[in-house]
Amino acid sequence: MELTATTTVRKPPSEVYAFWRDLDKLPSFMAHLEEVRPTGERTSHWSASAPFGKNVEWDAEIIGDVAGEKIAWRSIGKADVPNAGTVRFVPAPDGVSTEVHVLLTYDIPGGAVGKAVAKYFGEEPHQQLDDDLRRLKQVLETGEVVRSDGAPWGKRARREFPQRPAQPLSDAELAKGAGA
Repeated sequence: MELTATTTVRKPPSEVYAFWRDLDKLPSFMAHLEEVRPTGERTSHWSASAPFGKNVEWDAEIIGDVAGEKIAWRSIGKADVPNAGTVRFVPAPDGVSTEVHVLLTYDIPGGAVGKAVAKYFGEEPHQQLDDDLRRLKQVLETGEVVRSDGAPWGKRARREFPQRPAQPLSDAELAKGAGA
């Protein structure tokens, strides 16, 4: 599977690149990432949540790194989900902002059937990537991911509350979320 997405962040390329290159910051805007732990100058260990309450892990190496311009990586060893990708940081026409271009390729466990099942359970990869880039923009421009009143607990809300039309949380739901 190949995914592409782009967003524009109102920060200079050097700043957006530096934030992304600090790998342990990636879970702050990538919803499925649990942890990214650098293991060397160009290597890291990744852990992510997957459908049906599963976790997947892999090691990765940076195979292309041009400060302020590009980061490219690929999984190495025995990855649960073999993957590779490139992020390019392009100066925007306004002279202030950065266009962030992401290309991500990976093998979905279960192939086409796995993709269909994930999509059925609300895990559509293209939408996830778009959402991750929206959160990147928020983190870099405002310092935090803006959350609605319907999902005040961020990543945990995905597992705690079923999807439903927007409405205030009941007292019981608020109490459950605050205790989690």
